[in-house]
Amino acid sequence: MASLPFRDINVHASTAHYAFTSPSSPSAPTLVVDRPTGDLRLNDGALLGGKRVSSIAGILGMIKLRLDKYIIVITKAQPMGRLKGHMIYKVIATEFLPLRERPLHDQDEDTYLALLKTFIKSGPMYFSYSSDITNTFQRQAQLDASQPLWKRADDRFFWNRFIQSDLIDFRTSGSRQQHGQQPGLDAYILPVMFGMLEITSTKIKSTPLTIALITRRSRHRAGTRYFSRGIDEQGHVSNFNETEQIVILNDSTSGLGGFAGGGTIQNGKIGGSDGRELQILSYVQTRGSVPVYWAEVNTLHYTPKLQIRGVETAVSAARAHFSEQIRLYGDNYLVNLVNQKGRELRVKEAYEQMVKLLVSSPKEGTQQDSLSDEKFRVVEPSSQRQEFDRLHYVYFDFHNETKGLQWHRAKLLLDQLHDGLEKQQYFRGVDMPADIEGRLEVRNHQTSVVRTNCMDCLDRTNVVQSMLARWTLNRQLTDLGVLQRGQTFTDVDPAFEVLFRKLWADNADVVSRSYSGTGALKTDFTRTGVRTKAGALQDLRNSITRYVKNNFADGPKQDSFDLFLGAYLPSNSSNKVFVDKRPILIQSIPYILAFSFFLVFVGAFSPRMPDAAVLPVRIFILFWFMVGAWSLNFIYSNGMLYVNWPKLNPRPWATEGFNETINHVRKDKIIGQFVARGHERGLSMARYTNAEEGKKRIE
Repeated sequence: MASLPFRDINVHASTAHYAFTSPSSPSAPTLVVDRPTGDLRLNDGALLGGKRVSSIAGILGMIKLRLDKYIIVITKAQPMGRLKGHMIYKVIATEFLPLRERPLHDQDEDTYLALLKTFIKSGPMYFSYSSDITNTFQRQAQLDASQPLWKRADDRFFWNRFIQSDLIDFRTSGSRQQHGQQPGLDAYILPVMFGMLEITSTKIKSTPLTIALITRRSRHRAGTRYFSRGIDEQGHVSNFNETEQIVILNDSTSGLGGFAGGGTIQNGKIGGSDGRELQILSYVQTRGSVPVYWAEVNTLHYTPKLQIRGVETAVSAARAHFSEQIRLYGDNYLVNLVNQKGRELRVKEAYEQMVKLLVSSPKEGTQQDSLSDEKFRVVEPSSQRQEFDRLHYVYFDFHNETKGLQWHRAKLLLDQLHDGLEKQQYFRGVDMPADIEGRLEVRNHQTSVVRTNCMDCLDRTNVVQSMLARWTLNRQLTDLGVLQRGQTFTDVDPAFEVLFRKLWADNADVVSRSYSGTGALKTDFTRTGVRTKAGALQDLRNSITRYVKNNFADGPKQDSFDLFLGAYLPSNSSNKVFVDKRPILIQSIPYILAFSFFLVFVGAFSPRMPDAAVLPVRIFILFWFMVGAWSLNFIYSNGMLYVNWPKLNPRPWATEGFNETINHVRKDKIIGQFVARGHERGLSMARYTNAEEGKKRIE
């Protein structure tokens, strides 16, 4: 039986070390972290001399900042429900344990800590002590269940993989004091997933079942909406998420009570109370950014500038991306929802050009109707199948087809995908009561995947994914005999319809919030099935909030992603990374704007004596109004100087655009002479080159 992570860990602290023990496993070795070096070792039996600090739910990882190294421990975890008997938890609270007895503080160290704490607090992270939630049920059925949980975890969704690297390195290679592999450490390594997870016990037509939705966010090329776009050289795309919709029948272990899912249980062998076999059905979809080199550059304008590099330069990266996708999922149906007019057209054309370069002898087909010049565009291979001929590109003009609140027309895409959906099937597994490791007897495999994208892979994408999930769920319930041929759960069980809509609307909000800073758009349609004016108003509020956050708050948020995931190593950095190095005059203009409008307000609304002269007051108000108007125009015209850019790994287009804008300001007839040279807000090309070439950890 595999060694599972400890469910209960006590932390003992002394001036020389931290010691971690499990009171429920007194014979297990103690994990010792020496202070202040951070060296790891395993000790047989308890270590004397340490004072017990607290009980924790697990070790999230260890991270080295500029001055000190910290152990991040999970102090509070919330039960979310059970899948096949295994309890899933959400990380609620963490604590940072410094290795120095008297921590050294400076401004940068405090900023690093604040970024990490805010990130962990806001990021929805989940884990299980006894089940691998980083893998779909189909992949779990193919893995060796005797392996430790962390070794089975999918590397893409093992979110704390970087901060667990000290523990993993010690587990696989040992240390100077303890050579070789250290299997005793397995129980201290806890994989954590980032994303969305909901588990609900319900019923359809009096048939009890558990429905769950899990969205796993990839740790590769993770970030915020405008600071992470397209693909990198390794083939990782931005905002890649895998969503698995799970239905479990005859499961009596789905509540929050009952057995704990620890190391001694039979992994959900309980089954239904009437002896019927426990069945698991799952359906998987993916989403991810358009796999070419492209970016949207914030300038404080509502619509950012779009940049797309030559498609040919990204072919090798796209090959790496789709090779992995085909290996993991089989055939890929690439559903592209970006607009075919306006600024998004260039992204659409780049994607289609990339698919044509990958697919051998592509043939194209276009279907039209009265609403759209090009409702569908399909790219398919015409010759003998090669590896990338397992890509099937389908374009759907989502905005044009559904304009005027005609959201039912999105179902036209289902007709186009019908044959592919029929062939791809879904996963179905049946519990094997005699198997001590809880394996499933596989009755059916999902043989392909639908990979959906719009510009952000958020709003339109979620509407289409929920539609495909609905179609597949109806098919699964029909195959199980819960529904009759031709029936849908919408028709026979309105209460379940409401639950299904809520599940997918929650998914939209969680994925969107972690990427764009707000809940998703169009969730009124997902929740209710109709597009409403109230929903459109909520979308307007979300769009305004996104604009503010994407321009003024996403820089630090991107820094926190890069810090937690190891894309930036603070120990290699210089001091005062976060200092604003723009010229003082540039920094002061927003304050001049606020001050001028304050004086205009005071001048306009302050009470005056009856015999007071009016002209001087009017001149005063007019002067400060003109100063404020000039300041506002300057900020808007030179918006790149006022966007809150990431400071740890500056983006190349941000560096270029910033330098162009500052050079333009130096030529300004009014203030150009006052803008000193040599102050580039810390976005110098030297730092950028450092960040791009040397700061990504090779694992």
